[in-house]
Amino acid sequence: MSRVSQIIETMPPSGIRRFFDIVSTMDGVLSLGIGEPDFVTPERIRNACVSSLAQGQTMYTSNHGLLELRQVISGHISKVHGVEYNPEKEILITVGVSEALDITLRAILNPGDEVIVFEPSYVSYKPCVVMAGGVAVAVEARSADGFRVTADIIEHAVTEKTKAILLCYPNNPTGMSLSAEELERIAALAVKHDLIIISDEIYEKLTYDMSHLSIASLPGMKERVITLNGFSKAYAMTGWRLGYIAGPVDILNAAVKIHQYVALCAPIMSQTAAIEALKNEGPEVEEMVSEYNRRRHLIHRGLNEIGLEVPMPDGAFYIFPSIKRTGLTSEEFAERLLFEEKVAVVPGTAFGACGEGYVRCSYSISYERIEEALARIEKFVRSRE
Repeated sequence: MSRVSQIIETMPPSGIRRFFDIVSTMDGVLSLGIGEPDFVTPERIRNACVSSLAQGQTMYTSNHGLLELRQVISGHISKVHGVEYNPEKEILITVGVSEALDITLRAILNPGDEVIVFEPSYVSYKPCVVMAGGVAVAVEARSADGFRVTADIIEHAVTEKTKAILLCYPNNPTGMSLSAEELERIAALAVKHDLIIISDEIYEKLTYDMSHLSIASLPGMKERVITLNGFSKAYAMTGWRLGYIAGPVDILNAAVKIHQYVALCAPIMSQTAAIEALKNEGPEVEEMVSEYNRRRHLIHRGLNEIGLEVPMPDGAFYIFPSIKRTGLTSEEFAERLLFEEKVAVVPGTAFGACGEGYVRCSYSISYERIEEALARIEKFVRSRE
């Protein structure tokens, strides 16, 4: 008898981490693989953390998180999205959005409940559903639709066992977002079938040509939407591991029970820093988004000129070009590009089977390094013509 859980034993390792492990052993690699800002956390936020440590703030907080932080988050959501959340009952501070997703799924799912997950999608979604006892129903966001999720695709996937729809927009790995009209159709579908929507909006501030609309802000949706968000991307705080859940009281109460046993609370220093991030927001986010936008245009233009066709992403800092013209699989393309030209990308299959024929590139590295990476990619592609 195996000493390892059958569920975990049959679960594949992260396709992203595999390539990171290879890159870590090589010198001179230009990595377009990592989904992490190349900016340092703004100084005012770091100083808030240092100040809290100097004052001896190294203790546990409430399981829910610092009340001041929940109040600031509540005010931010109200100001930006027009949705009112009770900071004492409807907001929970978590150890990153990863924990937020995990405990949300465990809070709502019974064995066999189905969650509709769109692919290509972030690598954690399907495994977290499975580990929570649910069934991940993978539905393809088609390349013909620009990898955008549609209500029509959802409708065909709904069964009597469907409990929730898991959305992420702007999307990782494609960078595509959702229009107000499509969100309204998805919302209507959720009402029709009495479904919960889990909305991962970690990239909400990293949008370019369109404004981000939180689905919880649509009429009648607050009570059936669980919004996941955090500080990693917009404030360059990946290592601080801080996220939050905003949602209905009954679901938050269930999530807190799990959080109490597995995490207790998020680090108080990170929470103090997050208060500063939101409360005294300066120009840093706008400046960072402006620079990402500059890089977005560079990499989009460059990949298309090479012949790796790709639509312009709406947000985040990812782009998902087709590599089909090379005749290589996604795995072959990524491996050969890495070893022959020392450029790291992530094979599209890491984000679901429908990612075959594509790779994910992150433009969270400097403009100059993107230029050099594009030159190396062009050399690699041309050598196969």
